[in-house]
Amino acid sequence: MLALSAEGVLPKVDYAIFADTGWEPKAVYDHLDCLEREIARPAGIPVLRVSSGNIRNDALDPDHRFASMPLYILNKDGRPGMTRRQCTGEYKIKPIKKKVREILGHPYPQRIPKGVFVEQWVGISTDEFHRAKDADVRYMRNVHPLIDMGWSRSDCVRYLTSLGLDDTPKSSCLGCPFHGNAQWRNIRDTSPAEWQDVVEFDAAIRQGNARANASGNPLLGEAFLHRSRVPLGEAPIDHVTAAEQAALQDGPADADELENGVVDGCSPWACRGDAEAPEQGDFGLAC
Repeated sequence: MLALSAEGVLPKVDYAIFADTGWEPKAVYDHLDCLEREIARPAGIPVLRVSSGNIRNDALDPDHRFASMPLYILNKDGRPGMTRRQCTGEYKIKPIKKKVREILGHPYPQRIPKGVFVEQWVGISTDEFHRAKDADVRYMRNVHPLIDMGWSRSDCVRYLTSLGLDDTPKSSCLGCPFHGNAQWRNIRDTSPAEWQDVVEFDAAIRQGNARANASGNPLLGEAFLHRSRVPLGEAPIDHVTAAEQAALQDGPADADELENGVVDGCSPWACRGDAEAPEQGDFGLAC
């Protein structure tokens, strides 16, 4: 959407906002730098980077209130469980809304007058039109340009390829529990330092939230990043699921977005394979 706006195919947006959790892959930060340098800046579109903190550091800090990740839990009786997903609201939605309020000239806790709002573009394609939702606040109105253009995910990939952006990385936390095997393998096989980082984090959160443990509310079980509920360094990430194999037959671009029959990974704009459905997200274009 940023490139389409910069090229004049879509109206020129006033801002692009990236909510940084502080724990994205280096490839994502490099790609964002490239988009800002090669596409946004020449078109006169400011890229605003906002943050509520570093999600990795906050999770391991007993003195910091932490919005929990959706960790996989193995209870003492052997039953599986999962912690609540609160990280999207804290590290994605909250900083974007804060910045939008500042742009409108009504920072929290000021009341925003009726009729004052931003138009916020959400990059959902026709493949997932059912995920298109209205915003949950009056000062943000969601628009879905890709759906309006009739563009599928394949159309988006072709367009990015035509711009030389066919290697666009997925934006998500390095240690997101919603990663599928393909994403875990990609980290392990292409970035040893980042793999070591997530393996160490997985071990560090085994007993749950550091703040909860420090306050005398320990997790009644063990927490894991991988859905197999075994330590990440030992998890069966080389297993290729039927859904992943089917995706591979359609092309490598889809392979690392499918796992166990659902779209793989965190998707803050509207949920993919998760019970919770937040309305805002991590990369917005506002005009």
